[in-house]
Amino acid sequence: MKFIVKFIQLVPENTKIDFFGHRFYAMFASFIILGGSALSLSIYGLNFGIDFTGGTIIEVRSESVPALPDLRKALHDLDMGDISIQEFGSPQDLLIRMPQQDGGSEVQKEAIEKVKSAVVAELGVVDVRRVEFVGPQVGQELKQAGFMAVLCAIVGIMAYIWFRFEWQYGIGALLALLHDVVGIVGLFSITQMHFDLATLAAILLVSGYSINETVIIYDRVRETLRKYKKVPMQEIINYSINSTLPRTIMTSGSTLLAILALWLFGGEVIRSFVSALFFGILIGTHSSYFVSALALYYLRLRPTNPGAEAPT
Repeated sequence: MKFIVKFIQLVPENTKIDFFGHRFYAMFASFIILGGSALSLSIYGLNFGIDFTGGTIIEVRSESVPALPDLRKALHDLDMGDISIQEFGSPQDLLIRMPQQDGGSEVQKEAIEKVKSAVVAELGVVDVRRVEFVGPQVGQELKQAGFMAVLCAIVGIMAYIWFRFEWQYGIGALLALLHDVVGIVGLFSITQMHFDLATLAAILLVSGYSINETVIIYDRVRETLRKYKKVPMQEIINYSINSTLPRTIMTSGSTLLAILALWLFGGEVIRSFVSALFFGILIGTHSSYFVSALALYYLRLRPTNPGAEAPT
Protein backbone atom coordinates (compact mmCIF):
# COMPACT_ATOMS: atom_id res chain seq x y z
CA MET A 1 0.00 0.00 0.00
CA LYS A 2 2.82 2.43 0.86
CA PHE A 3 4.45 1.63 -2.47
CA ILE A 4 1.22 2.45 -4.32
CA VAL A 5 0.81 5.74 -2.46
CA LYS A 6 4.39 6.73 -3.24
CA PHE A 7 3.94 5.67 -6.87
CA ILE A 8 0.93 7.92 -7.42
CA GLN A 9 2.37 10.78 -5.39
CA LEU A 10 2.94 13.56 -7.91
CA VAL A 11 4.79 15.91 -5.57
CA PRO A 12 7.52 14.62 -3.21
CA GLU A 13 7.09 15.21 0.49
CA ASN A 14 8.73 18.24 2.08
CA THR A 15 9.30 20.06 -1.21
CA LYS A 16 11.35 23.22 -0.83
CA ILE A 17 10.95 25.08 -4.11
CA ASP A 18 12.12 28.67 -3.83
CA PHE A 19 9.01 30.38 -5.22
CA PHE A 20 10.01 33.67 -3.64
CA GLY A 21 13.44 33.51 -5.27
CA HIS A 22 11.81 33.16 -8.71
CA ARG A 23 9.49 36.11 -8.16
CA PHE A 24 11.15 38.31 -10.79
CA TYR A 25 10.59 35.71 -13.51
CA ALA A 26 6.95 35.52 -12.41
CA MET A 27 6.66 39.30 -12.41
CA PHE A 28 8.05 39.41 -15.93
CA ALA A 29 5.47 36.83 -17.04
CA SER A 30 2.69 38.87 -15.42
CA PHE A 31 4.00 42.00 -17.11
CA ILE A 32 3.86 40.24 -20.48
CA ILE A 33 0.31 39.03 -19.80
CA LEU A 34 -1.02 42.38 -18.61
CA GLY A 35 0.94 44.48 -21.08
CA GLY A 36 0.03 42.29 -24.02
CA SER A 37 -3.63 42.27 -22.99
CA ALA A 38 -3.76 46.06 -22.64
CA LEU A 39 -2.02 46.55 -26.00
CA SER A 40 -4.31 44.11 -27.81
CA LEU A 41 -7.43 45.62 -26.26
CA SER A 42 -6.37 49.12 -27.30
CA ILE A 43 -5.68 48.00 -30.90
CA TYR A 44 -8.17 45.22 -31.65
CA GLY A 45 -10.74 45.40 -28.88
CA LEU A 46 -13.08 42.46 -28.29
CA ASN A 47 -15.04 40.42 -30.80
CA PHE A 48 -18.41 40.67 -29.05
CA GLY A 49 -21.00 38.01 -29.75
CA ILE A 50 -24.69 38.44 -30.50
CA ASP A 51 -25.48 38.75 -26.79
CA PHE A 52 -23.69 42.11 -26.73
CA THR A 53 -23.96 43.39 -30.31
CA GLY A 54 -27.50 42.35 -31.19
CA GLY A 55 -28.75 39.90 -33.82
CA THR A 56 -31.35 37.24 -34.50
CA ILE A 57 -32.05 33.89 -32.85
CA ILE A 58 -33.87 31.24 -34.91
CA GLU A 59 -35.11 28.04 -33.28
CA VAL A 60 -35.80 25.14 -35.64
CA ARG A 61 -36.60 21.45 -35.34
CA SER A 62 -35.68 18.99 -38.07
CA GLU A 63 -37.25 15.61 -38.73
CA SER A 64 -33.86 13.86 -38.76
CA VAL A 65 -30.59 14.29 -36.93
CA PRO A 66 -28.77 17.09 -38.79
CA ALA A 67 -25.18 17.00 -40.01
CA LEU A 68 -23.92 20.09 -38.25
CA PRO A 69 -20.60 20.49 -40.16
CA ASP A 70 -22.47 20.60 -43.49
CA LEU A 71 -25.06 23.01 -42.12
CA ARG A 72 -22.36 25.30 -40.70
CA LYS A 73 -20.62 25.37 -44.08
CA ALA A 74 -23.88 26.19 -45.88
CA LEU A 75 -24.61 29.08 -43.51
CA HIS A 76 -21.02 30.30 -43.69
CA ASP A 77 -21.29 30.48 -47.49
CA LEU A 78 -24.12 33.02 -47.11
CA ASP A 79 -21.47 35.59 -46.08
CA MET A 80 -23.57 37.12 -43.29
CA GLY A 81 -20.97 37.09 -40.57
CA ASP A 82 -20.28 34.42 -38.01
CA ILE A 83 -23.50 32.38 -37.71
CA SER A 84 -23.44 29.92 -34.80
CA ILE A 85 -25.48 26.73 -34.38
CA GLN A 86 -26.27 25.22 -30.99
CA GLU A 87 -28.01 21.97 -30.12
CA PHE A 88 -30.39 21.97 -27.18
CA GLY A 89 -32.82 19.37 -25.90
CA SER A 90 -32.92 16.63 -28.52
CA PRO A 91 -30.40 16.43 -31.41
CA GLN A 92 -33.12 17.59 -33.81
CA ASP A 93 -33.57 20.93 -31.97
CA LEU A 94 -31.22 23.68 -33.16
CA LEU A 95 -30.67 27.28 -32.12
CA ILE A 96 -29.20 29.43 -34.88
CA ARG A 97 -27.68 32.81 -33.96
CA MET A 98 -26.90 35.30 -36.70
CA PRO A 99 -25.39 38.77 -36.22
CA GLN A 100 -27.24 41.96 -36.98
CA GLN A 101 -26.98 42.96 -40.63
CA ASP A 102 -26.25 46.47 -41.81
CA GLY A 103 -29.02 48.26 -43.68
CA GLY A 104 -32.00 48.27 -41.34
CA SER A 105 -34.93 45.99 -40.63
CA GLU A 106 -35.66 45.10 -44.27
CA VAL A 107 -32.14 43.79 -44.82
CA GLN A 108 -32.40 41.84 -41.56
CA LYS A 109 -35.68 40.23 -42.71
CA GLU A 110 -34.10 39.24 -46.01
CA ALA A 111 -31.16 37.72 -44.16
CA ILE A 112 -33.50 35.70 -41.96
CA GLU A 113 -35.31 34.33 -45.02
CA LYS A 114 -31.98 33.36 -46.62
CA VAL A 115 -30.96 31.51 -43.48
CA LYS A 116 -34.30 29.69 -43.38
CA SER A 117 -33.94 28.69 -47.03
CA ALA A 118 -30.40 27.43 -46.46
CA VAL A 119 -31.53 25.38 -43.47
CA VAL A 120 -34.43 23.85 -45.42
CA ALA A 121 -32.15 23.08 -48.37
CA GLU A 122 -29.68 21.33 -46.09
CA LEU A 123 -32.03 19.56 -43.65
CA GLY A 124 -35.22 19.13 -45.64
CA VAL A 125 -38.48 19.72 -43.77
CA VAL A 126 -37.98 21.82 -40.66
CA ASP A 127 -40.30 23.44 -38.14
CA VAL A 128 -39.34 27.07 -37.43
CA ARG A 129 -40.53 27.44 -33.85
CA ARG A 130 -39.48 31.01 -33.09
CA VAL A 131 -37.55 33.96 -34.43
CA GLU A 132 -36.32 36.52 -31.92
CA PHE A 133 -34.41 39.72 -32.56
CA VAL A 134 -31.96 41.06 -30.00
CA GLY A 135 -31.51 44.78 -30.58
CA PRO A 136 -28.29 46.73 -30.02
CA GLN A 137 -29.87 48.52 -27.05
CA VAL A 138 -30.38 45.19 -25.27
CA GLY A 139 -26.81 44.25 -26.10
CA GLN A 140 -25.54 47.50 -24.58
CA GLU A 141 -27.55 46.83 -21.43
CA LEU A 142 -26.07 43.33 -21.24
CA LYS A 143 -22.57 44.81 -21.54
CA GLN A 144 -23.23 47.14 -18.62
CA ALA A 145 -24.84 44.39 -16.54
CA GLY A 146 -21.96 42.01 -17.27
CA PHE A 147 -19.38 44.62 -16.30
CA MET A 148 -21.25 45.32 -13.06
CA ALA A 149 -21.45 41.59 -12.32
CA VAL A 150 -17.68 41.17 -12.62
CA LEU A 151 -17.02 44.35 -10.64
CA CYS A 152 -19.39 43.36 -7.82
CA ALA A 153 -17.84 39.89 -7.69
CA ILE A 154 -14.33 41.31 -7.38
CA VAL A 155 -15.30 43.86 -4.75
CA GLY A 156 -17.31 41.30 -2.78
CA ILE A 157 -14.46 38.80 -2.80
CA MET A 158 -11.96 41.45 -1.72
CA ALA A 159 -14.27 42.57 1.10
CA TYR A 160 -14.66 38.99 2.32
CA ILE A 161 -10.89 38.37 2.31
CA TRP A 162 -10.35 41.70 4.08
CA PHE A 163 -12.87 40.76 6.76
CA ARG A 164 -11.67 37.15 7.01
CA PHE A 165 -7.97 37.98 7.29
CA GLU A 166 -6.33 41.45 7.24
CA TRP A 167 -6.25 44.36 4.81
CA GLN A 168 -3.02 43.15 3.20
CA TYR A 169 -4.74 39.90 2.25
CA GLY A 170 -7.64 41.82 0.72
CA ILE A 171 -5.34 43.93 -1.45
CA GLY A 172 -3.43 40.83 -2.54
CA ALA A 173 -6.65 39.05 -3.51
CA LEU A 174 -7.81 42.12 -5.45
CA LEU A 175 -4.55 42.27 -7.43
CA ALA A 176 -4.79 38.55 -8.24
CA LEU A 177 -8.39 38.84 -9.44
CA LEU A 178 -7.62 41.85 -11.63
CA HIS A 179 -4.65 39.94 -13.01
CA ASP A 180 -6.91 36.99 -13.92
CA VAL A 181 -9.71 39.06 -15.45
CA VAL A 182 -7.38 41.21 -17.57
CA GLY A 183 -5.47 38.12 -18.70
CA ILE A 184 -8.60 36.27 -19.86
CA VAL A 185 -10.04 39.34 -21.59
CA GLY A 186 -6.67 39.88 -23.26
CA LEU A 187 -6.70 36.29 -24.54
CA PHE A 188 -10.05 36.89 -26.23
CA SER A 189 -8.78 40.15 -27.70
CA ILE A 190 -5.64 38.53 -29.13
CA THR A 191 -7.41 35.46 -30.54
CA GLN A 192 -10.59 37.38 -31.49
CA MET A 193 -12.76 34.56 -30.20
CA HIS A 194 -16.37 35.48 -29.54
CA PHE A 195 -16.86 37.24 -26.23
CA ASP A 196 -20.40 36.58 -25.02
CA LEU A 197 -22.35 35.87 -21.85
CA ALA A 198 -20.89 32.35 -21.62
CA THR A 199 -17.40 33.86 -21.60
CA LEU A 200 -18.47 36.25 -18.87
CA ALA A 201 -19.72 33.30 -16.85
CA ALA A 202 -16.34 31.62 -17.37
CA ILE A 203 -14.56 34.70 -15.99
CA LEU A 204 -16.70 34.57 -12.85
CA LEU A 205 -16.02 30.84 -12.49
CA VAL A 206 -12.28 31.38 -12.83
CA SER A 207 -12.43 34.19 -10.27
CA GLY A 208 -14.04 31.83 -7.78
CA TYR A 209 -11.56 29.06 -8.57
CA SER A 210 -8.59 31.37 -8.23
CA ILE A 211 -9.74 32.94 -4.98
CA ASN A 212 -10.31 29.47 -3.52
CA GLU A 213 -6.65 28.65 -4.18
CA THR A 214 -5.63 32.03 -2.75
CA VAL A 215 -7.63 31.53 0.43
CA ILE A 216 -5.99 28.13 1.03
CA ILE A 217 -2.53 29.69 0.71
CA TYR A 218 -3.56 32.65 2.87
CA ASP A 219 -4.88 30.35 5.56
CA ARG A 220 -1.58 28.44 5.58
CA VAL A 221 0.34 31.73 5.73
CA ARG A 222 -1.67 32.95 8.70
CA GLU A 223 -1.31 29.62 10.49
CA THR A 224 2.46 29.60 9.94
CA LEU A 225 2.82 33.22 11.00
CA ARG A 226 1.25 32.38 14.35
CA LYS A 227 3.44 29.34 14.81
CA TYR A 228 6.75 30.87 13.74
CA LYS A 229 6.68 34.43 14.99
CA LYS A 230 10.27 35.32 14.07
CA VAL A 231 10.62 33.68 10.68
CA PRO A 232 11.11 36.06 7.71
CA MET A 233 8.09 36.60 5.50
CA GLN A 234 9.79 35.19 2.41
CA GLU A 235 10.34 31.88 4.22
CA ILE A 236 6.70 31.86 5.33
CA ILE A 237 5.56 32.35 1.74
CA ASN A 238 7.78 29.57 0.41
CA TYR A 239 6.70 27.15 3.11
CA SER A 240 2.99 27.94 2.67
CA ILE A 241 3.06 27.48 -1.10
CA ASN A 242 5.12 24.29 -0.94
CA SER A 243 2.81 22.78 1.66
CA THR A 244 -0.25 23.38 -0.56
CA LEU A 245 1.50 22.38 -3.80
CA PRO A 246 0.29 18.71 -3.82
CA ARG A 247 -3.31 19.85 -3.51
CA THR A 248 -2.89 22.35 -6.34
CA ILE A 249 -1.35 19.75 -8.64
CA MET A 250 -4.17 17.28 -7.98
CA THR A 251 -7.12 19.68 -8.20
CA SER A 252 -5.87 21.88 -11.05
CA GLY A 253 -4.51 18.90 -12.97
CA SER A 254 -7.74 16.90 -12.79
CA THR A 255 -9.81 19.98 -13.66
CA LEU A 256 -7.62 20.79 -16.66
CA LEU A 257 -7.94 17.22 -17.93
CA ALA A 258 -11.73 17.45 -17.81
CA ILE A 259 -11.68 20.84 -19.54
CA LEU A 260 -9.28 19.52 -22.17
CA ALA A 261 -11.75 16.75 -22.97
CA LEU A 262 -14.49 19.36 -23.40
CA TRP A 263 -12.23 21.46 -25.62
CA LEU A 264 -11.41 18.48 -27.86
CA PHE A 265 -14.86 16.89 -28.09
CA GLY A 266 -17.33 19.58 -27.01
CA GLY A 267 -17.59 21.26 -30.40
CA GLU A 268 -17.50 24.87 -31.53
CA VAL A 269 -20.51 25.95 -29.49
CA ILE A 270 -18.68 25.83 -26.14
CA ARG A 271 -15.15 26.38 -27.49
CA SER A 272 -14.82 29.98 -26.24
CA PHE A 273 -16.28 29.08 -22.84
CA VAL A 274 -13.92 26.14 -22.39
CA SER A 275 -10.92 28.14 -23.63
CA ALA A 276 -11.63 30.81 -21.01
CA LEU A 277 -11.78 28.16 -18.30
CA PHE A 278 -8.60 26.39 -19.42
CA PHE A 279 -6.50 29.54 -19.67
CA GLY A 280 -8.15 30.99 -16.57
CA ILE A 281 -7.16 28.06 -14.36
CA LEU A 282 -3.55 28.32 -15.54
CA ILE A 283 -3.34 32.05 -15.01
CA GLY A 284 -5.33 31.79 -11.77
CA THR A 285 -2.82 29.34 -10.31
CA HIS A 286 -0.02 31.67 -11.36
CA SER A 287 -1.68 34.65 -9.69
CA SER A 288 -2.37 32.72 -6.48
CA TYR A 289 1.30 31.81 -6.15
CA PHE A 290 3.06 34.86 -7.52
CA VAL A 291 0.63 37.77 -7.14
CA SER A 292 -1.57 37.36 -4.09
CA ALA A 293 1.06 35.54 -2.00
CA LEU A 294 3.97 37.83 -2.90
CA ALA A 295 1.79 40.89 -2.31
CA LEU A 296 1.88 40.05 1.41
CA TYR A 297 5.66 40.54 1.40
CA TYR A 298 5.58 43.87 -0.42
CA LEU A 299 2.68 45.11 1.71
CA ARG A 300 4.83 44.45 4.80
CA LEU A 301 2.55 41.96 6.50
CA ARG A 302 5.58 41.06 8.61
CA PRO A 303 8.85 43.01 8.67
CA THR A 304 11.91 41.11 7.50
CA ASN A 305 13.70 39.32 10.36
CA PRO A 306 16.82 37.62 8.98
CA GLY A 307 18.50 34.91 10.96
CA ALA A 308 15.37 33.23 12.32
CA GLU A 309 14.84 29.51 11.94
CA ALA A 310 12.71 28.56 8.94
CA PRO A 311 9.75 26.16 9.30
CA THR A 312 10.31 22.57 8.24
